Amino acid sequence: MNPTFDPLFQKYLSQRFPLYARNGMVCSSCPMASSAGLQVLLSGGNAVDAVVAAASTLTVSEPTDNGLGADAFALIWHEKERKLYGLNSSGPAPMAASAEAILSTGKDAHGKMPRLGWTPVTVPGAVKAWKELTARFGKHSLGDNLAPAIRYARDGYAITPNIAKNWQNALAAYRNVLRGDCFKAWFDTFTFGGEAPKAGDLVKLPDHADTLQLLAETDTDALYFGELGDRIDRESRRYGGFLRKSDLEAYKPQWVEPIRVNYRGFEICEIPPNGQGIVALMALNILKEFKLSDPDSVETKHLQIEALKIAFADALHSVTDPFDMPVDYHDLLQPRYGAERAGDITDRAQVFTHKIPPKSGTVYLCAADSEGNMVSYIQSNYSGFGSGIVIPKTGIALQNRGSDFSLNPSDANFIRPGKRSYHTIIPGFMMKDGLPVGPFGVMGGYMQPQGHVQVVSNYVDFNMNPQQALDVPRFQWLRDGRVAVEQRFDPGLSEALSSCGHDIVRTEPVGSFGRGQMIVRFDNGVLAAGTESRTDSNIACF
Repeated sequence: MNPTFDPLFQKYLSQRFPLYARNGMVCSSCPMASSAGLQVLLSGGNAVDAVVAAASTLTVSEPTDNGLGADAFALIWHEKERKLYGLNSSGPAPMAASAEAILSTGKDAHGKMPRLGWTPVTVPGAVKAWKELTARFGKHSLGDNLAPAIRYARDGYAITPNIAKNWQNALAAYRNVLRGDCFKAWFDTFTFGGEAPKAGDLVKLPDHADTLQLLAETDTDALYFGELGDRIDRESRRYGGFLRKSDLEAYKPQWVEPIRVNYRGFEICEIPPNGQGIVALMALNILKEFKLSDPDSVETKHLQIEALKIAFADALHSVTDPFDMPVDYHDLLQPRYGAERAGDITDRAQVFTHKIPPKSGTVYLCAADSEGNMVSYIQSNYSGFGSGIVIPKTGIALQNRGSDFSLNPSDANFIRPGKRSYHTIIPGFMMKDGLPVGPFGVMGGYMQPQGHVQVVSNYVDFNMNPQQALDVPRFQWLRDGRVAVEQRFDPGLSEALSSCGHDIVRTEPVGSFGRGQMIVRFDNGVLAAGTESRTDSNIACF
């Protein structure tokens, strides 16, 4: 008989402890993805191969947050070279996309970029990231790394509780807003008998399997130069989109130098703009001016909130594709600028505006191997399934990253052809004395830098283990000025923050507070990891 229990009902708080391993470890938001990474490690692959296997599997097993039309960023510690590398595989706006074109055709949403349809679709970068990572640092072929994802898509996998819930929520919303023939393929691909899957259902995605197989056989060229690119071009032209095959052909991920700040002796590393990792670094650059002695004190939370508000004020004014930024992003990370901004904080909540410094719904996963290589990786369709556009018979769901562009010429993030938008997805990495501590990340839109700050502070300031650093109840500053806290956030602390002038709201959806993973390495090579308790996360290790 089939069980009748509710997998999301949690009457009793459970406990999680950090896991330890020596030979390899993969942490992700979905058990199938972690398992895929472990399979590759066991077959002789390294941490980079494991990340590609897990990332490609996540497009199958967690399509509610990423897909074959997604973007990706990565930070890679290469042990042999003793160097941290950064990969920015976010795609730009199509060359045919401009504010004038969008406004003249009426494809905007009342003067703003729409969130659904072909207009916010940008060039997909994640698939090209898999190729770049495998070619430069992997030990396996791309085909070997995609094999687990292909098997899951073709043979089927069991849906986990939180992914099922997110899938059902997406369908409920899309039934009301995805109108028109261009959205038909989404329903054909991601509904089964007109319904979303439930926890425990077996799901097969045969079109997705065929596409992954084709990507493996052509080393991803089918998407950027071949028949899949032709299909994307035809569908875009058919429905008035701006994306063309020439945009796909021209696309190249960028290897970048990670940006970093020193936070109490630890180097916290992020991908530079157009990513918003600089928000976390700016906030930490401010917080370093204060002594944080108690993770549950009103002083600690108040300072963290205010530092993040200042960082967002600067970033939302300035951060975009670096060629179009009004300031040099390095200037935003100067220690003296952090000290200056720290001086703006009082014991009351404030509304901050930007300053000019002195001149000078995403999936996150991480992996480590026995050789010492470690990878911090993030991949996203931006909001849920993305734009709602799926290329028929391919499983390719296209992202809606372009919805973050502005149509106002005075904004830093004003859309231009070939420009990359302000990007919310950010992988993190910690180092100390020039050596790796390990990868970490917290997915979830504008929550991500806030999650990074809270997790780093928990680990560095309060000496928490990786699991506890992730489990601490979180807050989230919202762009309307309110500060949301989780239901399990201490009510007394909430009241104390309100008395400081913060507009505190208690919210129920735990997913809105981000989903994180973390691995740290000891001097003896042993790995310790924590995984997100707010979703279906899993650590696979040996």
